[in-house]
Amino acid sequence: QVRLVESGGGLVQAGGSLRLSCAASGRPFNSLDMGWFRQAPGKEREFVAAISWSGGYIYYTDSVKGRFTISRDNAKNTVWLQMNSLKPEDTALYYCAADTSIAAVRTTTSRYWGQGTQVTVSS
Repeated sequence: QVRLVESGGGLVQAGGSLRLSCAASGRPFNSLDMGWFRQAPGKEREFVAAISWSGGYIYYTDSVKGRFTISRDNAKNTVWLQMNSLKPEDTALYYCAADTSIAAVRTTTSRYWGQGTQVTVSS
């Protein structure tokens, strides 16, 4: 079983930055492809970004391209989401996801999920 723990959320003004972290345990981290999703109130959970186990493949949803950066350190069992130029529409509960398939971590079919960390962007 894989355990994922997110941190780094908070309240920030529009234009500001936050860095989310997700620490993984329970399985060799370099066997996991990792993703970030978000869910705003009343909306479905949506894909934000994904990174393959080696870091060689990275994907973003169009609305965050150029503003968000996903990265990982396999020695630290951690994946990060650096979020810059935040907008009020980025407000959501952000979830970390993991699977052994990069395709899976780009969809809500990922097997493993964290509990989420709240990001609130004020205008």
